[in-house]
Amino acid sequence: MDTVDTPDRPEAHSEPYDRPAGGWGALGAVRRTFRLHRLPIKGPLALLRANQHHGFDCPGCAWPDRNDGRTVDACENGMKAVAAELTARLATPDLFAAHTLAELRRQTDFELEDHGRLTEPLCYDAASDRYLPISWDDALARAAAVLRATAPEAAAFYASGRSSNEAAFLWQLLARAYGSNNLPDSSNLCHEPSGYAMKEVIGVGKGTATLDDFDQADLIVVIGQNPATNHPRMMGTLHAAVRRGAKVLAFNPLKERGFVSFADPQDPAEMLTGRGLAVAHRIYQVKIGGDLAALKGVMKALLAQDAAARAAGGAALVDEAFIAAHTEGYAALRDDLAMEDWALIEAESGLARAQMEEAAALYAASERTIATWCMGITHHEHSVATVQTIVYLLLLRGNVGRPGCGAVPVRGHSNVQGDRTMGVTSRPPARWLDNLAAEFGIEPPRRDGRDAIETVGGLLDGSVQAFLSLGGNFAAAAPDTARLTAALSRCTLTVHIATKFNRTHCYPGQLGLILPCLARTDRDLQDGVEQFVTVEDSMSMVHASQGFATPRSAHQRSEPAIVAGLGHALLGEAPIDWLGLARDYGRIRERIERCMAGVFDGYQDFNARVGRKGGFRLVNAASERRWATPSGKAQFRVHPVPTDGPVHRARAVWGDTVLALMTIRSHDQYNTTVYGQDDRYRGIFGGRHVVLIHPADLARLGFAAGDYVDLHARCDDGEPRSVHGFRLVPYDIPAGCIAAYFPEATPLVGRGLVSRYTRTPASKEIPVQLARSAVQRAGGGR
Repeated sequence: MDTVDTPDRPEAHSEPYDRPAGGWGALGAVRRTFRLHRLPIKGPLALLRANQHHGFDCPGCAWPDRNDGRTVDACENGMKAVAAELTARLATPDLFAAHTLAELRRQTDFELEDHGRLTEPLCYDAASDRYLPISWDDALARAAAVLRATAPEAAAFYASGRSSNEAAFLWQLLARAYGSNNLPDSSNLCHEPSGYAMKEVIGVGKGTATLDDFDQADLIVVIGQNPATNHPRMMGTLHAAVRRGAKVLAFNPLKERGFVSFADPQDPAEMLTGRGLAVAHRIYQVKIGGDLAALKGVMKALLAQDAAARAAGGAALVDEAFIAAHTEGYAALRDDLAMEDWALIEAESGLARAQMEEAAALYAASERTIATWCMGITHHEHSVATVQTIVYLLLLRGNVGRPGCGAVPVRGHSNVQGDRTMGVTSRPPARWLDNLAAEFGIEPPRRDGRDAIETVGGLLDGSVQAFLSLGGNFAAAAPDTARLTAALSRCTLTVHIATKFNRTHCYPGQLGLILPCLARTDRDLQDGVEQFVTVEDSMSMVHASQGFATPRSAHQRSEPAIVAGLGHALLGEAPIDWLGLARDYGRIRERIERCMAGVFDGYQDFNARVGRKGGFRLVNAASERRWATPSGKAQFRVHPVPTDGPVHRARAVWGDTVLALMTIRSHDQYNTTVYGQDDRYRGIFGGRHVVLIHPADLARLGFAAGDYVDLHARCDDGEPRSVHGFRLVPYDIPAGCIAAYFPEATPLVGRGLVSRYTRTPASKEIPVQLARSAVQRAGGGR
């Protein structure tokens, strides 16, 4: 089996989009979204409460809140996420009585989630192939009974970055009290290379800058990232920086609309004129997988320009005083850059030498520089080396640990960084386990557990028999989708704590449970007392979030309450008072504070400080130029320009008909959640089964615009993986490179196609070949 169920799909069409990103288009989209979800009052009220003090944290991205008194601190895509939570549409038991899972699998990802909020606990009935209602007590008791009969090493506890700190802390406590360190999380699937790479070279795996630094930076380098779609509030920050005179450089295969023109919806002049600002001073369209080569080219050029400046009696461009005082390994890096061949750098990066020399000159002219990146960097085989090279570029001019500077991995899910801080990891620090043992009187397992890719492997070979998920859409996000969904159906137990129905829920285990939870926007009462939760953003700010909407069903429970209820059913009331913790989230935060001792600094007086406006920032040693590395200094290392990546290897076998595919989000999407069929910034409307391709590749491969193709992955393991019926759209993308939306293209990712050292799926560098498809019409299926 090499394909997944193929839903019916509408036909996409393309047309130019020449208006600014943001602006009236964003406001119009928000109005349409509120209207579609029947939110005439709740929608505008949510717009005013999102990311505000005493309001709720947007369930979308992890971009920090401004806390500067502005009335609205929200964006179009954030409001789509909010509307999906507040929607009047309800996925009641009647929906599942009317549809078998075989029928639901034929629906698109958009259609599945568009059914609305889940309202009651559900249990899969194999005889009817339907989900049927079940009581909470029965659901938790049955899940606990299966877990008690399952060896802890055969159970995996997945966590999505949408959950709160309080829920995540209880989740990892439940897994470890049960005896498992199998805690895969969404960070395994996105920014794991960032944390690993940064920790090795500067001692901290989190971003070193704050929003205040963006207000002071002269240059902001945005690499492998499309913030106008994925982090639209970041565009407001970049827009403001450019307006005050800063420059933005974008390194990305696609010339995204937000970089070309962006109108801030809160800028009266731009809204009146309908004109946007060119946010990016330069856009460097690197080849897919070419970022490391491009960065080395910029550094090589910088060192040459530094030598020329010194020879002419000018100021040095490389901060050798900083390098001598704070780093190790510079001489080896310098020598490596001198030996790198410009022809190789140009060939592998897709950029001309002059472009990289220009970027180096712009960098040299900047007193304060920030570099940001996202999954366009981390979803590659050589992602760790690339992230470290970004940091090296900053270190060359001392752009870490002073105002207006820093390295910023921009996280996706709103609390993915917080979940990891709360201990949701398969490889916890020994001190964390020591603290759990002392605090709760348990003996947590000491062996490493399974990360996301190892969990996929365990599901496939049967060594993982119970899969529990705190949010998320694991089968749509993880590799080997077709095999993974079949493996989930063979499990003895699947438990999904969720707000809405999604693709993964279509593949229940022998006991398959869906437990409906409150959303970020919902009011949360425990024993009649209103609760709030906390989250951590991309810049280590921890703050409170409090919902305001009346839950749509009396059967919906909060995530902490559900996790605690399962803990109580599975392990009893001693030594952990599960139900007592769930009755008052302040008690959870007290335990978090004590467990953080010696692990993460900054959680002192957690309950008191988190209620302050803006919350508080966790201690970040690197931002203070304290390097938590074995030597106490930041590290330079040598990374060769990759010439052995997955596409290189496939072309050695299959020739130049192999293309490099990167999966992308549409503007009507957040992670695997699809809000609609359009991607207006890229001019794609009405459908998602498209391939963006350079016109020269169309002609070279014998295709024409509008042709339908099947995509066949050429991964190292030789396993057949294909998706079918994608329409070719000519696009401004480097030759030899193509792009398609996920999760539709995710089945092409083999579980062996991962980043080195961290096993993050390399879904931005998939070797594929195109073949003419039998699907040639609207609504066609395989």
